[in-house]
Amino acid sequence: MPIEIKVPTLGESVTTATVGKWLKQPGEAVKVDEPVVELETDKVSVEVPAPASGRLENHAVKEGDEVEVGAVLATLEAGAAGSAPAAKAAPAAKAEEAKPAAAAAPAQQAPAETDYDVVVIGAGPGGYVCAIRAAQLGFKVACVEQRATLGGTCLNVGCIPSKALLQSSENYHAAGHDFAAHGVVIDSVKLDLARMQARKADIVGANVKGVEYLFKKNGITWLKGHGKVEGTGRLSVDGKPVTAKHIVIASGSNSANLPGIEIDEKVIVTSTGALELSEVPKRLVVIGGGVIGLELGSVWGRLGADVTVVEFLDRLVPGTDNEVASQFQKLLVKQGFKMKLGHKVTKAEKTKKGVVLTVEPSAGGAAETLEADVVLVAVGRTAASKNMGLEEAGIALDKRGRVEVDAHYTTSVPGIYAIGDVIAGPMLAHKAEEEGVALAELLAGQAGHVNYDAIPGVIYTWPEVASVGFTEEQLKDKGVAYKIGKFPFMANGRARALGMTDGFVKVLADKQTDRVLGVHIIGPCAGELIAEATMAIEFGASAEDIGRVCHAHPTLSEAVKEAALGADNRAINI
Repeated sequence: MPIEIKVPTLGESVTTATVGKWLKQPGEAVKVDEPVVELETDKVSVEVPAPASGRLENHAVKEGDEVEVGAVLATLEAGAAGSAPAAKAAPAAKAEEAKPAAAAAPAQQAPAETDYDVVVIGAGPGGYVCAIRAAQLGFKVACVEQRATLGGTCLNVGCIPSKALLQSSENYHAAGHDFAAHGVVIDSVKLDLARMQARKADIVGANVKGVEYLFKKNGITWLKGHGKVEGTGRLSVDGKPVTAKHIVIASGSNSANLPGIEIDEKVIVTSTGALELSEVPKRLVVIGGGVIGLELGSVWGRLGADVTVVEFLDRLVPGTDNEVASQFQKLLVKQGFKMKLGHKVTKAEKTKKGVVLTVEPSAGGAAETLEADVVLVAVGRTAASKNMGLEEAGIALDKRGRVEVDAHYTTSVPGIYAIGDVIAGPMLAHKAEEEGVALAELLAGQAGHVNYDAIPGVIYTWPEVASVGFTEEQLKDKGVAYKIGKFPFMANGRARALGMTDGFVKVLADKQTDRVLGVHIIGPCAGELIAEATMAIEFGASAEDIGRVCHAHPTLSEAVKEAALGADNRAINI
């Protein structure tokens, strides 16, 4: 029965494509999902797969032709036998025969039939979202996860539990310090840490069970155990072989450590141990002035800990806009944080009372000691690429142990892909999610795409810090002429009503075109406000576009509008 192979949907705004290269010729046999032709657009390159196994009958268009979505590319006779691609297969066969038997690579030969269309290794935000989207697109999907629960680091010991404790600790601190200004007088505030931790556990449980429900809803098989890649189309789960047309590595990342420091998750802890403390430490030393250290330092600082941050650089949160980082540091110091910037920890010695750290200037100088009840090591994260058989399977890794991929997330081994923290780029759950969706759509012949210039970042301290796009320093380095619009929350009516007036919104726009290049916010609900700025950058909006949109009054979002107007010296309320 003849089947027409048509140009697939290429995205909401893409209606045409150019025929790049025919991968199969008339008369040749093709298998279901085997790429037949390459299409090129101004955004992506897409391989169009065969909808069924059979014989390719003809090419309806030529290489270089422009075709519209829905146009017929070729005709396939389903179930019919066809010839092998003689010109391409023969040299490959000879090359294999010329190799010693030990050098043959059967792992690189895809199995004729597979257990699944797509197998994702890792059920964190990138992995489970990729699995769900692939299932929505009609693939038979499995996800490998060795934890007792789904959701990966983020849902189990990262994003979700930390935000639960941040909110609880904010409430505790507000009850003891802020409510009186609102006329709510509480004579004494008592901390029930066990109940606070139980609430956090309940929130984590609800989230991970939610992912398990979504797997069942979408018909995704959970393969419980440790996944190991064997080669194209092959992997194992706790030693049991599994085959798949497409394998996706979404193994995430692990907490990084410093040489000579032994983590026990009791007195010297990573973020995992810091989330599970059963009592508030009197003295907490945070090694690392990044997002994780400052968030968890905020939790325990609000609950009564004396917090000292030791950071190798002379500033906090590297990569953040300098003006925002400077204001952020001042506000944290005002909250009671002690800062030892430009310092490094060279030794950590456990004692009966806690830990003694040896600290010295990063540039060299006299050493000193710091005593702590608990030390939080928060010096970043590393790609979780070890003990998965990646290098043995021929998958290339970079110097930092991250899987190397092309623009379509393809590794150096055909049929194997990687997304999320295990590849280059910011280690953010939402970045991994977007990559998971994009990859699933690419595997389905669609135009999956991620705009890496529109990936927001948020620090959930108080006040919050959020940013998207380029910083002022990056624009200077790139030689881009820009203008600045800035608006303080002190001049925002809603912020005054909330009693949360610290911080500002900063909009960076192209000096000639007015296009929004970056937005940086420090203040109340910055993590929510940044969504508008992300949308503006995604759609190429100008600062004037934001300024001309009607924002409800009184809202915090008016500060974003005023900052956008300020880029053209048109702010109204300052």
